[in-house]
Amino acid sequence: MVETVDAVVVGAGVVGLAVARDLARAGHEVLVLEAESAVGTQTSSHNSEVIHAGIYYPTGSRKASACVSGRELLYRYCADRGVPHRRLGKIIVATAHDQIGRLDEIASHAAANGVTDLQKLDASGLRGLEPHLVGVAGLLSPSTGIVDSHGLMRALRADAEAAGAGVALGSRVVSGSVREGSPMTLDVADAGSLRCRALINCAGLGAWDLAGSLDGFPADRIPARRLAKGNYYSLSAGPVPFRRLIYPVPTDGGLGVHLTLDMGGAARFGPDVEWTDQVDYRVDPDRADRFYAEIRRYWPELPDHALAPAYAGVRPKLSGPGEPAADFLLQGPTEHGMPGLVNMFGIESPGLTSCLALARDVREMLGDDTLG
Repeated sequence: MVETVDAVVVGAGVVGLAVARDLARAGHEVLVLEAESAVGTQTSSHNSEVIHAGIYYPTGSRKASACVSGRELLYRYCADRGVPHRRLGKIIVATAHDQIGRLDEIASHAAANGVTDLQKLDASGLRGLEPHLVGVAGLLSPSTGIVDSHGLMRALRADAEAAGAGVALGSRVVSGSVREGSPMTLDVADAGSLRCRALINCAGLGAWDLAGSLDGFPADRIPARRLAKGNYYSLSAGPVPFRRLIYPVPTDGGLGVHLTLDMGGAARFGPDVEWTDQVDYRVDPDRADRFYAEIRRYWPELPDHALAPAYAGVRPKLSGPGEPAADFLLQGPTEHGMPGLVNMFGIESPGLTSCLALARDVREMLGDDTLG
């Protein structure tokens, strides 16, 4: 007999684990299928590990709302579960007087998103907080922080399993059927088939392939996939003299070369944006050359030859070069007409910050009637 479960979550990244935890804690039978041999091996472990405040995202977008609500859910969750994190704060620094007006625009936009704790800084205020930071003005974001993404995923998985969810690693979904009037079925490599009342596609970079493998799913509802590689470089010349994250004023549609810190205090610079058509985590040492001038606008003391390749991530995006940044796409029955199916496309930054809020949204989209 083919096994039937309430809900199958495909993908054990941070969002998939958060969804599984939420559904299992609501009393539903949940099975997580992960193709790799460990959880969170792709996007969830190749990012800056920043807890974002929600400053930049378009007002009214799901990214903005999920980030603002999700960051507080995440801070509380990490505190309750002992997940390593720090509310370090972030400084957005203007290095020229003609950028000060842009800071005012950023503060107004952030307030419209519900980020009301930004603090304006003049040059002396910047020096008071970060003596080695060079700039004429800035904004302090006290709500920005960092988190141990692996510790977070371990906690989410433990919670999900404690609530009765199963996590099956090395379980690659090869095909399935979502034809109306028939039970949803999935075919798992080397494991056979199973049925489910709800299917949540949290496969990240593989979400497009999974949707395309589902017999009965309308192909015209699968959006185009764009891949943007982000390269990070570490500092090989000792520690940085900063205690907070440092971001330049955004220009040309990007956030600029910014400085983040990990839980051990080590500095990372990036990510940049390298459009690509394949998932490749190799970091080209020569790309660091273009970082030096950008970083020295706010940290002139950066030594020569101080940047070394660290790691890279590949963002699953819905918009390409020169296009406005796309929102998260949570595609449920209202959008595609398939009862019980939720596709999650384009879950890039701030996906980690938003994971608990997105999990809540998925549960609400499905409703108790679907899950039984």
